[in-house]
Amino acid sequence: MGMSSALLTDHYELTMVQAALAGGTAHRRSVFEVFARHLPGGRRYGVVAGTGRLLDLLADYRFGDAELAYLRENGVVDDRTLDFLASYRFSGDIRGYPEGECYFPGSPIMVVESTFAEAVLLETLILSVLNHDSAVASAASRMAHAAGGRPLIEMGSRRTHEVAAVSAARAAHIAGFSSTSNLMAGRLYGVPTAGTAAHAFTLLHDSEYDAFQAQIDSLGPETTLLVDTYDVAKAVRTAVELAGPRLGAVRIDSGDLAVAAQEVRQMLDALGATTTRIVVTSDLDEYAIAALAAAPVDGYGVGTSVVTGSGVPTAAMVYKLVAREDAEGVLRPVAKKSVGKPSKGGRKEAFRALRDGVATAELITTSPGAPAPAQARPLLRDLVRGGEIVGREPLAAARERHLASTAELPVPARQLSHGDPVIPTVFS
Repeated sequence: MGMSSALLTDHYELTMVQAALAGGTAHRRSVFEVFARHLPGGRRYGVVAGTGRLLDLLADYRFGDAELAYLRENGVVDDRTLDFLASYRFSGDIRGYPEGECYFPGSPIMVVESTFAEAVLLETLILSVLNHDSAVASAASRMAHAAGGRPLIEMGSRRTHEVAAVSAARAAHIAGFSSTSNLMAGRLYGVPTAGTAAHAFTLLHDSEYDAFQAQIDSLGPETTLLVDTYDVAKAVRTAVELAGPRLGAVRIDSGDLAVAAQEVRQMLDALGATTTRIVVTSDLDEYAIAALAAAPVDGYGVGTSVVTGSGVPTAAMVYKLVAREDAEGVLRPVAKKSVGKPSKGGRKEAFRALRDGVATAELITTSPGAPAPAQARPLLRDLVRGGEIVGREPLAAARERHLASTAELPVPARQLSHGDPVIPTVFS
């Protein structure tokens, strides 16, 4: 077994368990819900990502000897709680929106039902994974729409934490990016990887000619040559001279990308390299990509913006208790009434209402097991049943689901300007 995920949590999760054990409420049946009160950044929709990673982390959620020793030596919890943690295994149920699905304010993105002690321990881990991955996927989806079908490569590993870079590459792939520069994301999740050379490779050689020749000799004429180290026009001529019309692509990483792409396209065509693609990089985000829609660009490389959620690094999701068993054993709805932070009590079902294949509303009901209304599809799926993980799926399934989910959204969903959610959330 790999490193336990049990200590990827906040101190107070464990002290709540200690107090609940002492008070006799730790084993009360409880229902927790993950939802977002709003869509950050004035976005029109959000994208669920991270569920697959979370299920893997849940499988390793164990308090082993090393974890228990740390808690004991630092006086985090008492011996009774340590005994409980030593045998901890999540035995409850988890339902949720599958990866790639769109969500809206109030959507019950994940529902965790178990004892209070079992479920409360998962709060920090669940929010850490879903908030990060969903923020990246939500930004990536906007970029994919702006790209209009042109391929996107995620290349932001050097702009974020080394572990976050791997999960960001995975989330971006779910939401429409075709490949990543991150090899660990390729190894762990099967995300296609890509990359050729940086400016350092050109600067290493005595001339740009020598650098291009070395790269072509090693990677073949179908490689991508970086043409803006010195003079773009000269570099393009050298690239075609050496690789011929089979040159795969050229990359532009600086300057006015729209103007540069137009000039490079004209040069390539004049030199007979009519099939050579143009890839642009350089601090792109969804707005810059949209501005290049009319330019002769064949692909985009995006770094900082995608791995940081394009300025919105969290999805603003919360994990709240919405129902709990009372002293008589009856499951009761509970809700916060805090100013600005209210919650809606009760275990919920969720449906996407459709009219002629277009989404019209997010329908949320507090009637467990309620059938789907006419012209609506259910959104919650079983992820864990009786402690057994049942919701694993290939990453390709999440990509396909995302395409289908965004395709049914109304046209304004593709607008990049700040605005309200593209469909309302209706509670009944």
